[in-house]
Amino acid sequence: MGLEQHKGHFGLFSSFFPSCGVSKWDLRNKIWDYMEANNLADFPRPVHHRIPNFKGASLASMGISDLREFQSARTIKANPDSPQKGIRFLTLEARKTLLVPTPRLRTGLFNRIVPPPGATKEMLRKCATSQGVRDYSVPVGLDAKVQVDLIVVGSVAVSEKGWRIGKGEGFADMEYAMMVSMEAVGQRTAVITAVHDCQVVDIPEELLDDHDLTVDYILTPTRIIKTECQREKPWGIIWNKISQETLKRIPVLKILRGREKLEGKDVRLKDEQPGLSTAEKTQRVTSENFPEGSRSQAEAILAQPRREGEASPEEGGSLSAPATLYVGNISSGTRVSDFKEALKAQQVTPARLTWRGAQRQAFLSYGDKSKAEEALTALRGLSLQGRSLRVEWARNQQGKMAPRPR
Repeated sequence: MGLEQHKGHFGLFSSFFPSCGVSKWDLRNKIWDYMEANNLADFPRPVHHRIPNFKGASLASMGISDLREFQSARTIKANPDSPQKGIRFLTLEARKTLLVPTPRLRTGLFNRIVPPPGATKEMLRKCATSQGVRDYSVPVGLDAKVQVDLIVVGSVAVSEKGWRIGKGEGFADMEYAMMVSMEAVGQRTAVITAVHDCQVVDIPEELLDDHDLTVDYILTPTRIIKTECQREKPWGIIWNKISQETLKRIPVLKILRGREKLEGKDVRLKDEQPGLSTAEKTQRVTSENFPEGSRSQAEAILAQPRREGEASPEEGGSLSAPATLYVGNISSGTRVSDFKEALKAQQVTPARLTWRGAQRQAFLSYGDKSKAEEALTALRGLSLQGRSLRVEWARNQQGKMAPRPR
């Protein structure tokens, strides 16, 4: 089969998966099986449990040079997998700074690739390989104040809407959440993936969790897809999804946790949450807890923004920050992005925002009570989409439940 014959082939997958029964692992395994059966991958084989090194990867990589985001970028973070080798080479050839995550985040977050002085094109190609990444890189510390302009991630499956599924370990999502915590990226930082045409499939939106990273561009051997994705990317690390064991395995997490604690953020871990039984507190997040075919280990430990409907301060949720404001009477049509713009216009910047749009509520948490008092003054009398917001102290300051909008 030629590349065009595989384009969109996975639209046929709807016949394999009932709408209510498909899982991420179903999609991963079906794609891996299809690529193996049709000989669509190069070494390493088999592709199962990998970011597939698809045939035509070099051709797909060339598309990045046409993107304005690549042309203007100064620093690019790219995953170390084989199919993105071409993108790493093009980044080095364009004399841009190339950052590659350290393997499994064991010794830090980034390594910067440093080619030898006067490196030839052939040497740059070598630097872009996995061996070159090991031989020609230097670690980048958390205090380096890195500003990443473009992110390249690998994928097992991706949709034209921008939904992405990785290989199930979740490191791309975790790396992104860490970069948010370091203020190295923002919501406007473009995310690109390169895949075979057969990996572009319909992904049910209900499979996505809030921690899942979406993509803005998809490069394939035959086309460049701009996803126009409107779904917000993760806003940082949620520590109550991370276990003590995970913290020990990834030292950089411990450093980031210490920093966020000083900022007054809630950094209690999964096994430190109030209300858990002794068994739940001592349970460790290991691969045995999440057998293949169910949730992956990383899907349980990844950093993610608080999901709409989770416990809030006035319903038993707890924040380590000493001051939390309740905001009610929010219009049902208001999006979180609208709300954030309204806060920005009033120069209100909470340490943490808990959004509960379905209940027309939000909570603004601060490590410094004086900052919360300033925000309370700034927001009183504020209207958003024709409704006057109700702003007052949340329960843990008032001693009583914040009233709900009617």
